[in-house]
Amino acid sequence: MTFSYSTPNLENFNIPVKNFVKRSYPEPACGPVAVGNRPFFPYPQNPSEAILELHRSPATPAMTPVSPLLVAQITDTHLFAEIDREWKGLSTTRTLQAVLDRLQQIQPPPDLLLLTGDLSQDETPESYQRLVSLIAPLGIPAYWIPGNHDNIPVMSEILNQPPLSPEKSWMLGNWQFLLLSSVAAGCDGGRLSPESLHWLDSQLQQTGDRPVIIALHHHPLPINSEIMDGMMLHNADEFFAIVDRYPQIKIVLCGHIHQEFQQQRGSVSYLGTPSTCIQLLPKSHPIIVDEIPPGFRLLELAIDGTWNTRVERVAAQSPPD
Repeated sequence: MTFSYSTPNLENFNIPVKNFVKRSYPEPACGPVAVGNRPFFPYPQNPSEAILELHRSPATPAMTPVSPLLVAQITDTHLFAEIDREWKGLSTTRTLQAVLDRLQQIQPPPDLLLLTGDLSQDETPESYQRLVSLIAPLGIPAYWIPGNHDNIPVMSEILNQPPLSPEKSWMLGNWQFLLLSSVAAGCDGGRLSPESLHWLDSQLQQTGDRPVIIALHHHPLPINSEIMDGMMLHNADEFFAIVDRYPQIKIVLCGHIHQEFQQQRGSVSYLGTPSTCIQLLPKSHPIIVDEIPPGFRLLELAIDGTWNTRVERVAAQSPPD
């Protein structure tokens, strides 16, 4: 399998394999179609072209004239020690490389990279070393959080040198970034510890009126998928009790769900981002492996707290028989 991309204008979830059903996409006509109240750009007629889904922050018709901060989010890379090892029929190293190749084409380049968990599938030091070797050529500062498939002691030891940073709180472009670990030992679902909740509240007390973006691995809102929602953030009510007190919070990012997701709750937008490897069909029972290509998210964060986001996908082409 090879991957291609073009510049656009603008084993183991611990779920039995029998619960996965492969779904094929019909080839739709090129052009935008309505999906809820937001534009969606389906497969173009040329399958090598990238696919974009665009969103604008609520109640903000345009960005400010000042150049916004550009943030790239990649998630659920599920890397192995072996470069050619496959998961659900895909080489996770090669799909990540295709995504990173596309990121490297973006000009001006993103200001920072967020890696939101499940970075390894086999929890080996070699898988995290491979991640560093793949990301380093981008020359972009990268920040990370663990997912339920990660080995936190190992990743903490390896992902601590530039361009990777272990920092979980920083300010850039007038935005405050807060990264949370939602990993609960021995559990596929997530839970924020009392210490993490206290830390979050303390950090938010110090942000003043700066806009805030929070990232965690597990989704705090249900996505209408019975199996995945059984593995969401289990103490989301405690998380919301803090978030609801701070109107400066604009965005909560997550990974884990292997699909795009966007939902508004109060003044906060909750965004889920596609994996760089396999995709899951939204609202599927049982879980269905989708054939839509891998992807990543870009966010433009303006100094006044307004923002834009889009999901970009890197189309895959199978070699001829």
